[in-house]
Amino acid sequence: MYMEGRRDELSKQTIPSHVYRLEAFEQWCEEEGIENLNELTGRDLYAFRVWRREGHGKGRQEIATITLRGQLATVRAFLRFCADIDAVPEDLHEKVPLPTVSGSESVSDTTLEPDRAIEILDYLNRHHYASRQHVILLLLWHTGARIGGIRALDLDDCELDSDTPGVEFVHRPEQDTPLKNGEKGERWNSIGGHVAGVVQDYIDGPRDQVTDDYGRAPLITTTHGRASRSTLRDTLYSITRPCQRGAGCPHDRDPEECDATYYVKASTCPSSRSPHDVRSGRVTAYRRQDVPRQVVGDRLDASGNILDKHYDRRSERQKAKQRRDYLPDQ
Repeated sequence: MYMEGRRDELSKQTIPSHVYRLEAFEQWCEEEGIENLNELTGRDLYAFRVWRREGHGKGRQEIATITLRGQLATVRAFLRFCADIDAVPEDLHEKVPLPTVSGSESVSDTTLEPDRAIEILDYLNRHHYASRQHVILLLLWHTGARIGGIRALDLDDCELDSDTPGVEFVHRPEQDTPLKNGEKGERWNSIGGHVAGVVQDYIDGPRDQVTDDYGRAPLITTTHGRASRSTLRDTLYSITRPCQRGAGCPHDRDPEECDATYYVKASTCPSSRSPHDVRSGRVTAYRRQDVPRQVVGDRLDASGNILDKHYDRRSERQKAKQRRDYLPDQ
């Protein structure tokens, strides 16, 4: 009932995260033998917070404070809804304890280091050339686009055989391929000849020649049509594991016993990286090369403040060194 009631308010991208968070709450209730929400007390809700913080439930690993806060906020919203339909006491949601996070904790500190991105791309170029996973990382890295932007690309959005190859990101919300910033996020991104060649070889080779539910020809496909966000995300988790390309495990794990070696568990590897981490790595690489912030922002469809807060992973020492290049007397 809660999810149906929120369906008009939440985006298609947000709904799965609410379901995921509430499944953890449901699991805790089942373990505690709670079958009636009227039995919940403030003490129970605090116990759930501790249970989830320590990594119980889905994932089975400790979670960051900012992640915990988001999960508890969803449970609080759920209990507020329950109060509105007279399923729980009116003030029960106020007893869900939300942890306080600092400004620095609200920003992810993970990234795909530029050198590591190049290593993975070199490996894919040698061993999985023009495969779907190769094209996904190649486009994410060279355009710096969000995962939704890469997913939205059609064959008609790609100009690969010209002197100035590139891809066009188009906002099509009515056909299930919105851009995060709507029409303001529409843009043309140039790509190098090598990238264009790989993409063309993927189109001519392993790409599944299918259309989506709207009769469009997606660039990134599966046998069922346009690749989903989860497919793209899982691909990144998988190919960024060191063991995936034969490198030694930096976490002293035995690959024969490590659950993260399984594709569906790839995200549990501490070295795996998400599409957001690829984007932040791309920004970091651009800024280390002194590409102007406005140019980077235009290419990635992000304001300067967002770039600084969420994507630029240069160290303070690196930033200072680059400033000295413009201030020779310092």
